[in-house]
Amino acid sequence: MPELKKIGVVYHPLNERALAQAQKLTGRIAGLKRENWLCSAWEPKEMRAKLEATDLIITCGGDGTILRVAQVAAEDSVPILGVNLGRLGFLTELTAAEIDKKLEDILAGEGWLEPRAMINIDLQVSSRRGAKHFHALNDVVMARGEIARIVHITAEINGHPFTTYRADGVVAATATGSTGYSLAACGPILHPESRDFVLTPIMPHLTMHYPVVLPADFKVALTLNTAHQATLSIDGHISMPLNDGDSIAVESSSLKTRFLRLRPQGYFYRLLDHKLKG
Repeated sequence: MPELKKIGVVYHPLNERALAQAQKLTGRIAGLKRENWLCSAWEPKEMRAKLEATDLIITCGGDGTILRVAQVAAEDSVPILGVNLGRLGFLTELTAAEIDKKLEDILAGEGWLEPRAMINIDLQVSSRRGAKHFHALNDVVMARGEIARIVHITAEINGHPFTTYRADGVVAATATGSTGYSLAACGPILHPESRDFVLTPIMPHLTMHYPVVLPADFKVALTLNTAHQATLSIDGHISMPLNDGDSIAVESSSLKTRFLRLRPQGYFYRLLDHKLKG
């Protein structure tokens, strides 16, 4: 990594420790004569306006903070370094104590970049023309709404009929998302740099209940069949209602999220064992 000259610091706005850590970091970065900016993770427009020529974004929060930042940072391939002030912290790299010790080395260019695949989601609402487009680092979930009744979701793979899920919902997850909601629904764990993605049903009932791993160049279409309102969730923070006949198309995105890592490159499976043991 080359020397870093402009650093963004993004924090979880509802976490007082995250804000305090972010303010401390910007003060130290300024003292090291580097350009820097500070922003809430819940202000994507403000973040995007500050992004030009940024060499690194340091996040203060948890994995949810990183997922919000990835929506912005991936467009300009700006690397992310996560400081864990949340709970599990699968995506984060350092603790608050560690960033205090390592900051000067990071700004001097220490570390390596880990690319993570993203997925592209096209939402087609049956009541109107045109599609909405989204990118996700973790997953997209098509699921039932507040009423506790299963939904029917028809799945096609590369334009060919696959199955109709009768379930609480279906998760389409990247390798990064394979350790999230998909894992909770008994999906497989993919290596973080894999470009494949996984289709995992949530609480299936008298229907296909196995998760399916799909190659990066495949495309999946999911169409909702329900008498009740359902929900679409993207990376856990973009949420919208769905109705009967609404559909999504999911495929690999041209964007990638890049993480600055300081751990050895074989870190993932040791980290996995540590995190899942709690």
